[in-house]
Amino acid sequence: MNSKTIPLQRGGAGRRESPAALVRADDKAMLKAAADLTRELNQPNSSIYWADFLGSALLGYAALAIAVTAASVSTGLVAALVSVLALYRAGSFIHELTHLKPGAVPGFRLAWNAIVGVPLLVPSFLYEGVHNQHHAKTYYGTANDPEYLPLALMKPWTLPIFLLAAALAPIGMLIRFAVLAPLSLVSPALRAQVVARYSGLQINPQFRRPAPQGQFGRDWAVQETAASLWAIALIVMAVSGVIALRPFLIGLGIASGVMFLNQVRTLVAHLWENDGQPMSVAEQFLDSVNVPPPATLPALWAPVGLRYHGLHHLLPGLPYHALGEAHRRLVATLPGDSIYFRSNHRGLSPLVARLAASSWRGGRPG
Repeated sequence: MNSKTIPLQRGGAGRRESPAALVRADDKAMLKAAADLTRELNQPNSSIYWADFLGSALLGYAALAIAVTAASVSTGLVAALVSVLALYRAGSFIHELTHLKPGAVPGFRLAWNAIVGVPLLVPSFLYEGVHNQHHAKTYYGTANDPEYLPLALMKPWTLPIFLLAAALAPIGMLIRFAVLAPLSLVSPALRAQVVARYSGLQINPQFRRPAPQGQFGRDWAVQETAASLWAIALIVMAVSGVIALRPFLIGLGIASGVMFLNQVRTLVAHLWENDGQPMSVAEQFLDSVNVPPPATLPALWAPVGLRYHGLHHLLPGLPYHALGEAHRRLVATLPGDSIYFRSNHRGLSPLVARLAASSWRGGRPG
């Protein structure tokens, strides 16, 4: 775990006015109400987890098979879109894995890695041990947060690069697991770099990951070995013709679509307006985003509870299937001027427009 704080490159905008100035003392009632109103919702429902995950994965792979074998371009494109959306939903359960207590949903971590994590080259060790630091109260929004960049304060060209990097991620994962991982076995210096810099689903390029320890280290080794063997097999089969070039590229394109869609969702998960200073709980909440009903499209681009990202930061232990009910209870109970409502937004487009406008103003000289 890094303790050194490193300043980040950003545009010329000064320190934004702290949201703390907007938070009245009696709004602390929101924090208490969130815990009190949802206390009995904390137990994950195994049936929901298994049905949702397995159904999404089955649909995603079935659509992938249709996309690969489709005779017409239109059928192939529709199937590819369905595959991206379904596999994105199945893959989003990696977020739940980081918050589930051991044994809460028996066998789920193993099944997720076997069905989605390893085949898509995103085994759960890439997220576990990283995402928890994003929820650390003293790390959120600082240079020690692996999942935070002050995008609203950075140069305007940062945003397209941010999205392009995600689209190219499947190629990077092939290189990481098929090339770097095996070579790092014979080079301690390379291994240190692979662990520190290329073993986390992070957006902060300055974050450096420590070497894993104990049981987590053993789990990491098993997952990394499986992903490396699969990556090498994929490349060998593509080069040798066992897998034709067309289906290989279609599969790579669908994986790219999954990562790109997740990056779009990440783009609006927060307002990204913190300049690296530690933030209070209220400030962290106001920098996070809920996109609740009546909006319907967030069910596709922010699945598995991710549409309630602000609420998730208030109650990170709440299972995804309980977030909608928790939101309804809070809306019905809290006064209309509660800061809870300031984290609720209408949809994707207004959030992207806000971020782009803020980035443009922040990145403009003077």
